[in-house]
Amino acid sequence: QLQLVESGGGLAKVGGSLRLSCKASGSTLDFHAIGWFRQAPGKEREGVASSSGRWSHTDYADSVKGRFTISKDNAENTVYLQMNSLKPDDTGIYYCAASEMFGVSSLESQHYTYWGQGTQVTVSA
Repeated sequence: QLQLVESGGGLAKVGGSLRLSCKASGSTLDFHAIGWFRQAPGKEREGVASSSGRWSHTDYADSVKGRFTISKDNAENTVYLQMNSLKPDDTGIYYCAASEMFGVSSLESQHYTYWGQGTQVTVSA
């Protein structure tokens, strides 16, 4: 069974950058669509970036377009989320997720079956 482990979170300053990693085991990510989600305190989980399984299509939340980039290293079976120009509103727990809807890039959490445990990102002035 596919297992996902996020890392790379931490404390960053406004305008700074972080790169989150999501390492997969138990199966290859080649057969899954991928999404990154975040949940801020008191708010619902929201999708921030996603890619279809063939990496033919990616989607980003309006709030992160131009600042966040989702990418994948096939050899490492790892997905990344590069976050630049960070803002305080980017604070939250970030989760990666994998979907068996291979051809679909989705920011909707209900489309995803496998989830990591999350990594905390805190952005302060």
